[in-house]
Amino acid sequence: MHIVNSNSKSSVGSNHWKLNLDEGKVVQENEDGGNSDDMMSLLTGKVVENGEWKILTNRKANDKEKSVHGVQQSEHSEKKQPSLTCGKPANETQYDHLRGITNRNEHSHIPEPEVALIFKKKGNKNSQITVDVNELEEKLRKAKKEKPKSAHVYNQIGNFWRIKGNTQLSIECFRKALSISPNNPEVLLNLARVLFNLQYLDDAIFLTRRSLVMQPATQNSWLQHFTLGEILKAYGHYQEASQHFKHALDLNPGFQPAQAHLREMEGIPAPSVTQYTLFIILFLVLGVVFGVITSIETKFDDRRGG
Repeated sequence: MHIVNSNSKSSVGSNHWKLNLDEGKVVQENEDGGNSDDMMSLLTGKVVENGEWKILTNRKANDKEKSVHGVQQSEHSEKKQPSLTCGKPANETQYDHLRGITNRNEHSHIPEPEVALIFKKKGNKNSQITVDVNELEEKLRKAKKEKPKSAHVYNQIGNFWRIKGNTQLSIECFRKALSISPNNPEVLLNLARVLFNLQYLDDAIFLTRRSLVMQPATQNSWLQHFTLGEILKAYGHYQEASQHFKHALDLNPGFQPAQAHLREMEGIPAPSVTQYTLFIILFLVLGVVFGVITSIETKFDDRRGG
């Protein structure tokens, strides 16, 4: 709920969660956080390497760079570990026909730091949570080693890459998870939200509806309904979107982003009734004219026959 509350376009305070460049963590921004915007610094900085968003730290004064044979090197260079991936991409899944998945190598990279809330420990009521991205990466690396064929682990690594902003790797991890568990509602919904952010609305709505169908009756499906409401609203299908937002509120009372969407749509004028009326009148007129012409031709033929 907190993830969507932070990530929703209509929710208030959507920038409360940010990447801390100095600490390499996703942290909650203080209300008096001043004018500094670490996320903007991340987006405007030259920090993309092989499609991965890097968190750069400020160099200390004594950490100077030196030139060796014309190549800039850092005095305190760290040994780099291989990037956390889901291994060899899945050969195929039953969802590869979707355009957003087919074009996965062409997508722009969209960091989603709010997704870090997925990894919040259960029972932790402290809202001032910080998520250490490096520590999270090591935990996922260990989990992958222990369970190399776990759809849940691949799903979590996919969410990790959503935080980092590598859309291609996140989709590949979700594909890997779906190759193991094709009807996993959580994986389907996570992939749907990635494609929704990329504006592949047809793909997103297909995956979300599939997730809703596959959601066990014993589990709450409010997030599927809320996501469907967001996608349908983006389509301009306000009546159907409103129904899904209301259903989400029935399952999760007081959920503010759904309430905000409903309030916003109440201010959107409905399609003009006059347009529908004119269409119906025109259709009826054409029907009457066709009937009259047919009747005249029939009578004319009868007279000639007589």
